[in-house]
Amino acid sequence: MTYIAKPRLHHPQLPKNELGLTHRDYEGAVSTLCAGCGHDSISSAIIQACFELSLPPHRVAKLSGIGCSSKTPTYFLGASHGFNSVHGRMPSVLTGASLANRDLVYLGVSGDGDTASIGFGQFAHSIRRGVNMTYIVENNGVYGLTKGQFSATADKGSPSKKGVKNQDSAIDLAGMAIMLGATFVGRSFSGDKTQLVPLIKAAIEHKGAAFIDVISPCVTFNNHAASTKSFDYVREHNEAVNYLDVIIGRAPIMLDQAAGSVELVEQHDGSILKLRKLAADYDPTDKLAAQTYLQERQAAGEIVTGLLYVQPEAEDLHQRLDMAATPLNAMGDAELCPGSAALERVNAALR
Repeated sequence: MTYIAKPRLHHPQLPKNELGLTHRDYEGAVSTLCAGCGHDSISSAIIQACFELSLPPHRVAKLSGIGCSSKTPTYFLGASHGFNSVHGRMPSVLTGASLANRDLVYLGVSGDGDTASIGFGQFAHSIRRGVNMTYIVENNGVYGLTKGQFSATADKGSPSKKGVKNQDSAIDLAGMAIMLGATFVGRSFSGDKTQLVPLIKAAIEHKGAAFIDVISPCVTFNNHAASTKSFDYVREHNEAVNYLDVIIGRAPIMLDQAAGSVELVEQHDGSILKLRKLAADYDPTDKLAAQTYLQERQAAGEIVTGLLYVQPEAEDLHQRLDMAATPLNAMGDAELCPGSAALERVNAALR
């Protein structure tokens, strides 16, 4: 429970990253979620990704809304900045924080209710504006805090724990993210840490709006037989389009690529995303093909995971607004208040 502090002592020979920090230094409070909740696995994956990237915890800002998923930032990166906003409003708070201090790494954590229902408009505008962030949705298809009602991502025809069938069409958040202009889109499963950790690492290294939809079964309300968000269903219907690894490098890695082997996607910051493709003809840089493939596999009852789409040469909101390289919160009065003459020039340009 969160009121029980984790012991500060740990084995002196625990592995350390480039900063000299251990895995324990990236942990948070003890989880209060249901035992076996997929969200705890996602928290573990975020901890592992940040540890492997050697991110200084104090340079990370984690933001969330309301719901079981939005409680999880308490359980990872206890030494980072955190803000728990109101229901569905996390994207706008994150956008404002990013504009004020572009030097932080922004992790937005949300749920299918928080993002696909009350926060759908906020989600859409943060994605289309290209906010430099990693936006993770912990998707279980139900409202876990209010006793298991269907959320907007519940598949049409899927039954609740009590046997009632959902009559509404589901919102595919990954497909929406691609359509709205996200330049990095992935989907994974909370039970597949081998795939999820490198996806999170790649999303953090990506410059621009990065979105990951993580199927995360609710063990209390939505892990029963016939649920399309259960552990068994996702394992049986999971179609991975690629296996992933991330190499942080200073120069592009050149190689002769044969069909079905390794594809390297150079990120805007110079890091390399290495894709070991299962399907030789799948191109994660083809936006139209990615949308079509998602719809085809959805019609076939399959859940597509992996790196679905990436735009190698992406730009973020700071570039679009031509903002100064210095974060706004680090500027002095002279830069923030340049005087009446500067204001007059701005006003004259708008007349």
